[in-house]
Amino acid sequence: MAYGFTSEDVAFLRSGAGRAALLAASALPLTDATRISDVGAVRRSAGEPHAAAVLETVVLRRKSAAKLAGADEWLFTGDALQQASATPVARHRATRLAGLDVHDVTCSVGADLVELARVARRALGSDVDAVRLEMARHNASVAGVSPGIVRADALAPVSRGTVVVADPARRDSAGRRTWKPADFLPPLDGLVDAYPGRPLSIKCAPGLDFAIAPWAEEVELVSLDGAVREACLWRGLSEGVSRRATVLRSGGTQWTLTDAAPDEIPVREPGKWIIDPDGAVVRAGLVRHYAARHGLWQLDERIAYLTGDTPPSGVRAFRVLEHGPYNEKSLRSVLKRLEVGRLEILVRGLDIDPDALRRRLKPRGPAESTVVLTRIGRSPAVFVCRAERIPS
Repeated sequence: MAYGFTSEDVAFLRSGAGRAALLAASALPLTDATRISDVGAVRRSAGEPHAAAVLETVVLRRKSAAKLAGADEWLFTGDALQQASATPVARHRATRLAGLDVHDVTCSVGADLVELARVARRALGSDVDAVRLEMARHNASVAGVSPGIVRADALAPVSRGTVVVADPARRDSAGRRTWKPADFLPPLDGLVDAYPGRPLSIKCAPGLDFAIAPWAEEVELVSLDGAVREACLWRGLSEGVSRRATVLRSGGTQWTLTDAAPDEIPVREPGKWIIDPDGAVVRAGLVRHYAARHGLWQLDERIAYLTGDTPPSGVRAFRVLEHGPYNEKSLRSVLKRLEVGRLEILVRGLDIDPDALRRRLKPRGPAESTVVLTRIGRSPAVFVCRAERIPS
């Protein structure tokens, strides 16, 4: 169970003694093998009342390194870190709000608020949790920004004329993940009703059924390094599009595709390559738009796999070595002939468990291959491919 921080813990962690205790603890291995000695060392440096807070903070800072940039001196709760947007994602959303007055009504420990404060004309953060607000003040100070921070319920507006940003918690009162917007904290409909006529930017899980938000003028799906991280529901800032896919890379590159782009493409025989579009493109329903942009076509109008003779730059694509109707016995024979031992299996449109199939195929040999299984019309099809990273 996650440690429950108190205001006294936060005050200590921000004090000179607390910073010294954190610095000392950050040098400890904090492994299962060293647990007893590490706890003893922290108790000696921090004192019994705050040793647990110091240990938890060091552990959370280490976890944050893969998610948040420049947060090695930040304060977190476990739940707040888990829900926080990765820095590139938060930065992208903030960029869309640059130069505006923005109020983050569920600011938590400030992961989004810090990025908003860097680019907004004025930034305000609020939350009902006093401990997280103290952490947000600390984190903003460390980051070198100074947004306004107040304690307030997101359903009781304390600002006027701002864009409202929110990230409702998607766990119920028992801590279980929930997909019901009415169980979000605060509830999604309650948030929308609390700010009539105000521009909104509300972060949601990418698996949400977006039909439950008819007020959203735009649904944006955002991926980072190939993984779909979030959906954002926009009102009043949609720029005339209803669906958007934004693809981010940790290295700083990014691109966006919207439903304003052309989507007229053919369904044709397989080309030299199979392309599996980024998950944000698929979830946003922009597969045809992506294909049109890159000169690709569909194998089947109901399947998200695309094909073509020239893959887009900067993607992982699959060069087709052999293809035909799917038959497990025939596939085993092909893999044996090609001496494939390391096998990746991708499936769309068929009820096939890749792991179970791999066990049955028993691949052996020095070669590596990707098998793409899909449906063309009513017929299962197989593509034996070589995965390649296409240069940018």
